[in-house]
This record gives sequence, structure tokens and C-alpha cells, in this order.
Amino acid sequence: MAYALRDRGLLAVGRAGGHGRAEVTKTGRFYLRHGHHPEDPAFDGGGVQGVSAGSSPPASAKADDPLEGGGRGRSPTPYSERPVARARRAKARELIERLVAEGRVRLRDPVDDEIAEWRRVVDYAKRHGMEPQGMHIEKTRFGARGLELFLAEGPHPNSRGLRPTTDASVVRVPRRLSSLRPAVAALRDNEGQLVMSPVLRRRALLMLQGLAAEAMRRGYDVRQVRSYYSRREGGVDVVVDGFAYTVTVKQEFPQSTNPERSARLVVEVDHGRFGRPGRWRDGKARVLEEALGVVLGEIEARALEDARSREHEEKARAECEFRWRAAMEEAQERAVRDQFAEVLREEAGRWQEAAVLGAYCDALDRRLAEPGRAVDEATLESARRWLEWAREFARSIDPLNRLPGMPIPREPTPDELKAYLKGWSPYGLERPGGR
Repeated sequence: MAYALRDRGLLAVGRAGGHGRAEVTKTGRFYLRHGHHPEDPAFDGGGVQGVSAGSSPPASAKADDPLEGGGRGRSPTPYSERPVARARRAKARELIERLVAEGRVRLRDPVDDEIAEWRRVVDYAKRHGMEPQGMHIEKTRFGARGLELFLAEGPHPNSRGLRPTTDASVVRVPRRLSSLRPAVAALRDNEGQLVMSPVLRRRALLMLQGLAAEAMRRGYDVRQVRSYYSRREGGVDVVVDGFAYTVTVKQEFPQSTNPERSARLVVEVDHGRFGRPGRWRDGKARVLEEALGVVLGEIEARALEDARSREHEEKARAECEFRWRAAMEEAQERAVRDQFAEVLREEAGRWQEAAVLGAYCDALDRRLAEPGRAVDEATLESARRWLEWAREFARSIDPLNRLPGMPIPREPTPDELKAYLKGWSPYGLERPGGR
């Protein structure tokens, strides 16, 4: 036990005068006072300022430290009650309430400090079990530089049950940055991306090279990413069956002053999908290099899912187009029928007019045969000429003077078709007015 405490820097073990000697170190005093190691990353500093394994606690700490002759005065404040923890807990509670009520929380064009703080809030909520039962918080890009937080169903992708197993395919990560794939080489030469320490940048490039090489070995395409959310990240597009998936690598805690936390990397695959893992990080039990096979497997699973969705969409579109064509054929038939009906009504009107005029001529003819009163010859001659002209005109407008033929239809206009399309567009499926 003494040697285990010594290894953690809590106890100094030695020999003096032939006898064993153990002395609590300053780090050990801090542990006894606060209940955790001063460099424990789970506490984010938590009010521990200026205290490390090799530094002395402040005078106020000594006054309350039973090993410094104190023991009188205030009892140590629990981490959960310190100002930093209280503020973060309040933000986490507010975030969970908004996510439950609104579904998503979007941050438009946040600065790096805001992003870092929101990540700490999300991490606090996860570590303290504040996420709703059966759900977890996910982060994804929004717009050009925005950040979107939402609740996804199921456990977090990095939970113990979803960690890579020995059955997961292994992606070999090279040891040297040589013979790089073009997309990775372009990223290496772009000093404006993957802005981090040279050691971390080299590690990120090696992982991307290993992932790209394995993807191409499986017959997929790897392309250069055209735009990024932040200068701190970099990645490649893996194209499977025509679907492109952006794989990015970045620091998980770029603002942290803790060497262990700032050295952690995160791999993301467009993780804005409900119910699908999309984010993997360095952990205590494994490093990201061991998860690359799972990342590639997730891309393949998404490609299969997207291919099925595409097939479904193509079938739906084919059915939609079939229904549109059927509606167009019916609309054209009805529009042509309207044209024929218009011709028929016009001819029937002319026929009716000719019949009325013919009846008039017959009546006039009878009147000329029985003048009734003495009428001079000039008036009778004028009436006879008028009767002759009238009969000729009536015959000229009568459509039945010759046998009518089937009218030749013209192409219906879009406006004529609209009346019969029941909401479909006469211009096609992609034009306004289509379903």
C-alpha cells in the first residue's frame, strides 16, 4: 500500500537511521483535504489553483490542513459546491431543459472560447448523469461555423458497451508520413488546418493516412475536404457508392492547460444523425488508433443505409412520375374533349342560326305570294332580291351543307391542363406546382 501511494506521489517512503520512514507529501495533503488528486482531469482544476504535485499549498490551505498543524477553522469546500462547479451545473441543467423542450440548441457563429465552454458543459452533464434516460447529447456542425447540440437515442458511442472489440477490423496506422494519399498530403501541406502541436498534428495525419489507405484498399475513394468548421480540425472525405462521408480529427480539449487532456484527439464522422455513432475519442482504456476500424465500419453501415434510402427514393420517384404521366394523359384527353365540345357548340349555333334564317325566308316568300294590299312592282322586286340574298346567306352559314369531319386537335396549353391535373404541375415533377 505504501508503495502504491508513493507511486501516485501521495507518500514519500525512505529509510533513516536503519528504520523505515514514510512522510505524506504535499500532493498527499491536497488529496486528504480535497478528496482527489490535484492533477485529476475529471475535476477541470475545480478551484485548485497553483497546486500541483511539486508545489506547496497556499497558506490558507495549510491553516486548515490537519497535517500542517491546523485542523481549526473552515472545513474544506466540496468540489460540487465551488463556484466553477455550481456555474457549470446550472448551465448543464439549463441546456438539458432546452434540449428536452426544443429538441435542438443552435449556436450561430460561436467563438472558440464559447465552443470550449459548451463542450465543458456537455461533458459535465455526461459525467454527472444529467442526460435523459436512454438518450445522450450529441454535437454537430451548423451552417458555416455554427454548432448544434441535440439529444440522440441510445447510449453514447464512446460508452463501454460500444467500444471496439477484438472482432472489429483493424486499420494499420503507419509510423512514417511517407507515400501519403493525395488527400492526406494536401492536408499535411495546408498549415491553415489541423492547427495543433506538431506531435498531435503528426499523429492525426498518420491516423488519416491509415484510414485512407484501408478505405482505398476496400475499393472506396478518398478525396480532399473542401471546407472545414474550424482551423483546429482536418480530415478527408471517404466516398462509398457515391456517398461522401467527412472524417475529421481534432483536439478534444484544445484550450486545456492540462497536458493529458490537451493531448486527447477526437474523430468525427458527420455525426448529425439520430441513433448513429459519429464521435470517438481517446480514452483511458484505449486510444483512437484502435477505433479506426470501427470508424470505417460505421461509414460502411451508413453507406448501406443511404443506398437503401436512395433505392426507396428512386422507387418513390418512379411511382410519382408514373402517376404524373397518367394524370397528364387524362388531362390532355379532357382538354382535347373540351376543344371538340367548343367546335360542336359553335357548329350547332351556326346550324340553329341557319335554321332560323331559313324559316324567316320561308315566311317572307309566303308574304310575297299574298301581298294583301296593292303594292307597286318596284317594292315587290326589291323584296324578292332581299329574299334571294337571305336564302343564299342562310345556306352559306349552315354547317350541314356539307358533311362535317373530325376536328384536328391542337396541343393543350399548360393553363388548360391545370384544371384537370388535381394539384400536379403541367411543367413536370421538378417545376413549381408539382407534388
